[in-house]
Amino acid sequence: MDIRDEVAALRASADRIDPRTMDQLWARLEPCRPVDLIGYRWRGFAFDTGHRTGSLLERARWYGKAFASESDVQPLLCRGDDGQLFSDVGTGHGEASLWEVLFRGEVTTTMVYDGMPVFDHFKKVDDDTVIGVMNGKGKLVFDGGEHFWFGLERDVAL
Repeated sequence: MDIRDEVAALRASADRIDPRTMDQLWARLEPCRPVDLIGYRWRGFAFDTGHRTGSLLERARWYGKAFASESDVQPLLCRGDDGQLFSDVGTGHGEASLWEVLFRGEVTTTMVYDGMPVFDHFKKVDDDTVIGVMNGKGKLVFDGGEHFWFGLERDVAL
């Protein structure tokens, strides 16, 4: 089974995913560079590790993220009541930017939220799919000592 098959199996799993499984997968992925994300809107999905951020994003009707440039990132694209996408700057406390940050011994492309002490680090599954792990301070990020794990699939060019 290759890494894409593993990710597909984890997404399809009806069982709760052990965060250690995500840690092991992460260790085998190639770090993203900003150019891998910029210029596209990405559709998001959560890995069900039981982290409360998954249900928070579901209630917000999270769609994904948009990366126009390193300094112009919409981290919380959500669906409004009218079905249209909008950047939920209230829930996200602003928008975000991309940086290259050392995380777990590797430099990864990292999305830094403007208004919260939160970082989303990214690694590539392939050219159209990335895995993200939310890192930072506070209960939004750490739920029982665990990170929130999610993925993004390339959607459309901006």
